[in-house]
Amino acid sequence: MSALEGLVRDASSLGVPLTGEDAARLLALCADLAEWNQRVNLTAITEPAAMITHHLLDSLAVHADLAGERIADVGTGAGFPGLPLALVNRQRQFTLIDSTAKKLRFVEHAVQRLGLTNVTWVHARTEQLAVPPFDTIVARAFAPLPVLLERVTGLSNQATQVLAMKGKWPAQELAAVRRGWRLASSRRLVIPGLDAERCVLALRRDIM
Repeated sequence: MSALEGLVRDASSLGVPLTGEDAARLLALCADLAEWNQRVNLTAITEPAAMITHHLLDSLAVHADLAGERIADVGTGAGFPGLPLALVNRQRQFTLIDSTAKKLRFVEHAVQRLGLTNVTWVHARTEQLAVPPFDTIVARAFAPLPVLLERVTGLSNQATQVLAMKGKWPAQELAAVRRGWRLASSRRLVIPGLDAERCVLALRRDIM
């Protein structure tokens, strides 16, 4: 089975229908990431198969959890999970936020490479932004839950859901979450080819 066929199959197991054309775009994204990584340190994951599991499939795993039209990816790094999610959610608008300029230069390149018209990128620290609240905020390996929620306060309101992508169940982080936020839902993520624990937590502001 080719890498393209495997990606289409594995994405389907996550509930994400990928066309062959879009799968080819995502594989090209990984190839570009590997090439850029030789000049600019963007990711510690360099093996092609690992890029597919750790970047593409891991990102697509929260596709079903998105809500609303305006999505923010905070601490996007080289564009994950924002870029793969934007590719399969063309009807939604994605804002990819990071404080590291060199990573956003790759994001800019990737947006053009993928032909995405529903993505903007912002070079800023998340807590310093003042923008209208997003419908969904996604964070992968960004910060412990209490820090994450503090930093996205200015990007959210009571209707916003914050999707925190985690490895093992973060019991200590949850226990440290300050009043004003609540765990609305959670689920275990099973990533094809990835032998590691994954989960996603949806948090919302308490109704005062």
